[in-house]
Amino acid sequence: MPRKKLTDPALTPLELQIMNVLWETGPANVQTVQASLKGGELAYTTVQTMLNVLHRKGKVKRLLKNRTYIYRPVLSRQKAVSQAVGEMLDRFFGGSADGLLLNLVETRQLTPEKLARIQELIERPKEENHGND
Repeated sequence: MPRKKLTDPALTPLELQIMNVLWETGPANVQTVQASLKGGELAYTTVQTMLNVLHRKGKVKRLLKNRTYIYRPVLSRQKAVSQAVGEMLDRFFGGSADGLLLNLVETRQLTPEKLARIQELIERPKEENHGND
């Protein structure tokens, strides 16, 4: 059965880069985010615009402190991953996690060692599997 349609699309590649900075550094201003981005080639105004887009989308909150906005993530990394995986499942596998796993096995991206690790996780009692929730 296909998964229900996600109302909140996954982050764009640039939004994800910015969110990664905020997840790793914690609350930061535009200048800190810009300096932390890999490559460091983005203009200050581009980073500022993207942070404002993320704010409008509800992915970050901002607080005015000393005439500078400080941005902090509202969207957790785990939630972003779940949304992206769900979107990929819907787009490429009709919502089927089985299809994704079979593809990973067929393309040899899941080694026997990784499959054994997955089996261990499946066989663990439910409380242990969700200890990080």
